[in-house]
Amino acid sequence: MPPIVDTFERITSSVSFRFNRWRFGPKVSVIAHPGLTRLGTPYGGWTFVDVPQLAGCDAISCGLGEDASFDLEFAAKYGARVVIVDPTPRAIRHYREIEARIGLPRERPYVHGGREPADAYDLARLNKTQLRLVDKALTDTPGPVRFYAPKNPSHVSHSVTNYQNDHSTSTPYIEVEAVTIATLLESVDTNRLQLVKLDIEGAEITVIPQLLAQPVRPPQICVEFDELTVPSDRSRASFYQCHEQLLNAGYLVAYFDGGANFLYVQASLF
Repeated sequence: MPPIVDTFERITSSVSFRFNRWRFGPKVSVIAHPGLTRLGTPYGGWTFVDVPQLAGCDAISCGLGEDASFDLEFAAKYGARVVIVDPTPRAIRHYREIEARIGLPRERPYVHGGREPADAYDLARLNKTQLRLVDKALTDTPGPVRFYAPKNPSHVSHSVTNYQNDHSTSTPYIEVEAVTIATLLESVDTNRLQLVKLDIEGAEITVIPQLLAQPVRPPQICVEFDELTVPSDRSRASFYQCHEQLLNAGYLVAYFDGGANFLYVQASLF
């Protein structure tokens, strides 16, 4: 493709995306917490509230990919135990590479961009009891599910909803086992559970109501509403439905990056 045409199409696509985000993007009230902090790379990091309760806590982190910077830095900083959930073959390989280096310092800086080499993580302060991988997809029902491949084959994140392809059922997929949030909660000490991270490529829409129905809820929920990255009436409606449920359950928005990443915090932490 001639460079001028290629440049024009990229500019047109960018303008269209920005317009759709302005048109369909969520409008929410944010009450910034004074303890906001961030761990991880620009790509894989998350913003949360730094509170004393995080010391020695349990956390559930759903969606690993090939950037575990948040999970590992969180576990190291707080001496936390983190259950990591991801059935993607590349994510599982990445976790095994990390597992083999537990206890070792980093050998190079982060490379950024979503594909971190295992030797870029500082694992010197971690032990193997702090991390556990659940190689299943988090959904609202257990059992085998289709896990649809991303549009770009170089990307790692698969999706049970296939939101990237307009929820089609005819694009490439792999079959994986699914787990529910209720079952995941059985694998942690709920009295110590302080944070749940949901980066699950559209499945958050059905998982959040189930999380809120549990007898014990985490004080902090980091969530990416992935469908907001493909702005539409449908994605906006799905977001607002979950958002209202979170507000009604006593959570407040403590952080929003303006795109799709949110931090919901129980009002008692303010």
